[in-house]
Amino acid sequence: MPIYEYECTKCGRIKEVWQKISDKPLKDCKYCSGRLHKLISQSTFHLKGTGWYATDYANKSGSSSPKRKGKKPDTGPAPSKKSEQKE
Repeated sequence: MPIYEYECTKCGRIKEVWQKISDKPLKDCKYCSGRLHKLISQSTFHLKGTGWYATDYANKSGSSSPKRKGKKPDTGPAPSKKSEQKE
């Protein structure tokens, strides 16, 4: 559940409240019955790393894709021994 901060326009008190996103915002100060307004707080969300892609974390060497030497592997079906004998 997110924590919201409200400030009273009459007495200046700041209140932190745990609320669901679907809950209605608070309107009245419980100390002086003044009007409350929501404050925008600094987030504690931090991004670290070079980007958003999975390749940024998968390969620690710094390149985005692993390099392969030699020819590409054959990905087709392996020929059966019967077809080799007929040729």
